[in-house]
Amino acid sequence: MVDWLARRWVTAALFMACGFMALAPAIFLAFSGFVTLIYLHLPIYMFHQFEEHEGDRFRRFANERLFGGKDVLRPVDVLVVNLPIVWGVNLFAFYAALLLWPAAALVAPYLLFVNAVLHIVTTLRLRCYNPGLVTAIVLFLPLSVATLLSARAMSGITILDHAFGLAAALAIHLAIMAQSGWRYRHAAGAVKT
Repeated sequence: MVDWLARRWVTAALFMACGFMALAPAIFLAFSGFVTLIYLHLPIYMFHQFEEHEGDRFRRFANERLFGGKDVLRPVDVLVVNLPIVWGVNLFAFYAALLLWPAAALVAPYLLFVNAVLHIVTTLRLRCYNPGLVTAIVLFLPLSVATLLSARAMSGITILDHAFGLAAALAIHLAIMAQSGWRYRHAAGAVKT
């Protein structure tokens, strides 16, 4: 089942992103600008996932360039991060914004922003393209900043809400990195024995 899904989810994400974008004008007409911006996070993330993961690009890049050729990032890891976590967070954010709890929706733009910064830092550090960089710069940065500026204009959203959204986004990324770090240390220990 994992192999079947691993071979198909990226292409499916691209088609779903196009479908979600086709619905965006109706979402805009039915809801506020903030809700529409939050809604856009899921299809925009799916376009990013296509750039990042088509042809298993990111997993191969991470294993070769970040983990010294060790098979640290597995297909199941990519699936868990991208489907239940990324899609789940963005779906949660949309419903939070829709059900009048916009402060909880701030996790979505901060998730995009943190991801974009990590792609840029990785490129600067390694001095090479990393899969997902273009959409991180072209799509993630403008959408996350526009959404955060839109939230800033809303009454009821405080600096603490922003801090919580940023903290949640950082925690998600740190948990993913910690899991990869644990697998890397485990793989390095297995080689020594």
